[in-house]
Amino acid sequence: MVQGWLIVQVRLRGYFPPLKKGGRGDLPLRLLPGPGPRGFSVRTDPDQTRTGPTAYNSAYTPLTQVRALKLQVPFIQLPLLFDAVVLAQEIEALGESVWKPHPQGFPGNSMLPLLAVDGDPDNEAFSGVMRPTPHLQRCPYLRQTLASLGATVGRTRLMRLAGQAEVTRHADQGYYWTERVRVHVPIVTQPTVQFECDGHTINMAAGECWIFDTWRQHRVLNDAVQSRIHLVCDTVGGGAFWDKVAQGRAHDAPREGWMPKRVVPDPTASADFACEAVNVPAVMSPWELNQHLSFLLGEALPHPQLPAMSQHAGRLIRQWKGLWAEHGDAPGGRAKFRAAFDGFAATVRPLAQGVTLRNEMPWFQVMMVMIHRVAVAPADAKAAGKAAGEYAG
Repeated sequence: MVQGWLIVQVRLRGYFPPLKKGGRGDLPLRLLPGPGPRGFSVRTDPDQTRTGPTAYNSAYTPLTQVRALKLQVPFIQLPLLFDAVVLAQEIEALGESVWKPHPQGFPGNSMLPLLAVDGDPDNEAFSGVMRPTPHLQRCPYLRQTLASLGATVGRTRLMRLAGQAEVTRHADQGYYWTERVRVHVPIVTQPTVQFECDGHTINMAAGECWIFDTWRQHRVLNDAVQSRIHLVCDTVGGGAFWDKVAQGRAHDAPREGWMPKRVVPDPTASADFACEAVNVPAVMSPWELNQHLSFLLGEALPHPQLPAMSQHAGRLIRQWKGLWAEHGDAPGGRAKFRAAFDGFAATVRPLAQGVTLRNEMPWFQVMMVMIHRVAVAPADAKAAGKAAGEYAG
């Protein structure tokens, strides 16, 4: 049986949609200990009680719903185990020429695109239909690995961290990750590689499968000589995927009785998986905007300006609903949406000075990166194609 709660709060910034419009379906969800040695079950949280460092400021969130990209534990191991040797052999066969420097130029970091917009390994956009790149097409066991997740797969890469290099401490703030979890499968690694998240440090062993809370401050340190290579998959999940998470193991739970399923290389196994096609909006709906602003207000540390900021956010939502009823996401209305958000940003900017989130990030900066940059696409474009605040772990 699970010792303690091992709660995985499905305030995961939208990972689980409401079960039903209105009523209990709109309540936050929790993954709680369920049947099995380390199982989780899902239930609604009728009193929306939060305690400790993840509590939200209910007094400052009059908007209707609070959900977050937030796990109640830093790391969760999924019940899958892959053959890291075979994965490494497939990667080695691709050669060195297909690797690219990290887009943000992090020293010692390089990447190899596996799923990208239209399958183009040179396309770093976040908006568009994700398809396997030619590199992934050459790797049958990598495709089988992704298929075994049971998820709708978004942008996916191999991430390489050179020996004696690190991913510096940060928290992901880009819009693309507000609705996605990041899956890590270590392929080439060493026992001394340290993955830190919110003060907790683990080593992800080769072939294991993990998710972690990218909203918390995290870093990676490779103090070995050999490079570390992980398969890194961004996904909103899916029914089968979240069933696996429900059977997962928190990083600090006992390993006794933990028996992940081995996914052996099988040329006859299905390597088909769903790919993400809808990802960045042309115009955020008022319900999505409500959700993101509620989350950020709820994540703010106590500050005397929060009530005023919340009032201005509520006014923006009401204005947004009127514009949405008039225009939807049609190009003709986008200038009005942009003017409304720009007015809100100008109003709350002085109020938000000194307001900090629980993950140590400045409130206004994160709001601008997470919401402002993608709330409205230009009238001559379908949706914003880039998002900032990306990592590379």
